[in-house]
Amino acid sequence: MGLLNRAALRKLSDMRISDARVLLKNKQYCGAYYLAGYAVECALKARIAQNTRKYDFPDKQLVIDSYTHNLEALVKLAGLNVTLERDMKADSTLATYWSVVKDWSEENRYTRYNQSKTKKAANDLIKAITDSSYGILQWIEKN
Repeated sequence: MGLLNRAALRKLSDMRISDARVLLKNKQYCGAYYLAGYAVECALKARIAQNTRKYDFPDKQLVIDSYTHNLEALVKLAGLNVTLERDMKADSTLATYWSVVKDWSEENRYTRYNQSKTKKAANDLIKAITDSSYGILQWIEKN
């Protein structure tokens, strides 16, 4: 993929959610769950990159802290935490969806072996991320 910039991260986000949907359709729930969360991670990192001004030397701690899979930490690094709190107070669906998404972890790719539990988790996560009215990816893009 080459240089990892805002456009590349957005493309990765789109690709990962597309992959997750294909995996979900084909009953590959563990992979669907993992890649769906990864789509949000990439979208948040694209937002962090968007906040970096062209030709500015980035803050070293921001760069170091951005190398995380923790979605709550990435929301804060993207400068979206206050907006998210405000929007969740105003919209219970967004709050419900974020409560599903924030618990995603790359570590779950190793622990989700219960097929029925994983099926529900994957379905819930993908819905929370992609809902056309209240989904987390739409919210990130809007803000």
